[in-house]
Amino acid sequence: MKYVDEFRDPRLIQRAADEIRTLAASDRQFRIMEVCGGHTHAIYRFGLDTLLPSNVELIHGPGCPVCVLPMGRLDAGLSLAADHGAIFTAFGDVMRVPGRGGTPLQHKARGTDVRMVYSPLDALEIARQEPKRHVVFFAIGFETTAPSTALTIRRAQDLDVRNFSVLSNHVTILPAIKAVLDSPDMRLDGFIGPGHVSTVIGSRPYEFIARYYRKPVVVTGFEPLDLLQGIAMLLRQMREGRVTVENQYARVVADDGNAAALRALDEVFELRTFFEWRGLGFISQSALKIRERYATWDAERRFNVPAIEVTDPVAAQCGEVLKGALKPHQCKLFGRECTPERPVGALMVSSEGACAAYFGRAARQGAAASLAAAGASR
Repeated sequence: MKYVDEFRDPRLIQRAADEIRTLAASDRQFRIMEVCGGHTHAIYRFGLDTLLPSNVELIHGPGCPVCVLPMGRLDAGLSLAADHGAIFTAFGDVMRVPGRGGTPLQHKARGTDVRMVYSPLDALEIARQEPKRHVVFFAIGFETTAPSTALTIRRAQDLDVRNFSVLSNHVTILPAIKAVLDSPDMRLDGFIGPGHVSTVIGSRPYEFIARYYRKPVVVTGFEPLDLLQGIAMLLRQMREGRVTVENQYARVVADDGNAAALRALDEVFELRTFFEWRGLGFISQSALKIRERYATWDAERRFNVPAIEVTDPVAAQCGEVLKGALKPHQCKLFGRECTPERPVGALMVSSEGACAAYFGRAARQGAAASLAAAGASR
């Protein structure tokens, strides 16, 4: 197939759904985790869950970088603007994430210089235009976005822009998957591997999941047919007794990843000894920090950023949802105290958050029911 619309062809989608029902025809329950939050949104955006048999259950994983960010890291970033007069810059999906003192947008309303950017290069350009102010880029994301941060830091060095620095919150996907697999209360049969991260790291790094944990992995894209084909490939492995890593997204993902992006990551970043994840706790070797040679552009070194530990609201069950132990609608706050307009946790804010995906689906279903009722009453 050559074109995106082929991956939304109703006939091909129905054929894939029929194949899944055939492969899953048994008394067995299949629990499959889609690691990436982008996959979660695609599943509910296209209603793919309604095409699956009842014994195929999708579990939502920790692959949303905004969602796994602990509240204290956001507070630390905002403190650089409040206490040091820096300009705080970040991507749009960070702007409504609640910290202990409110969201970045609420800080902005109180007079803090908070600005949304579309790339780290935008933040660097602000620093060049305002040489008397210090600009901090609040970097977030898995290996998907980390190369752009690395290249921006290199660009800042080349241009000798010294009023710019990065607060790195970049995390890596493999330790998070391992933490889920090591959880004693988690039973999974296979993984839909993240598409975006895999464009950088490739599909080969997931082989430890098949080799040591005996769970199959299929890396997939984000169109309806991508995901249904990925589920069918997992079920076929289980039916045939195979355990391996397969790459459904071969049109984008190479087995060994993107060599140029990986070189940039290795040059600018190194692994942290430990890093805190919301819901998963401290995980070793799971996040990226800026190497000593780029210390001038490392906000943590320049400002001696404190480690702020903030406990999530007691009633919020973000951690259980992130680990796949709960579905979003099973959280006590879902749709009540916690909504996209007034989020308690990041999972209701991010464009990749599982709670936002569930809420959006519920809203669409409610709107459709209201329209149907209005039509029937005419």
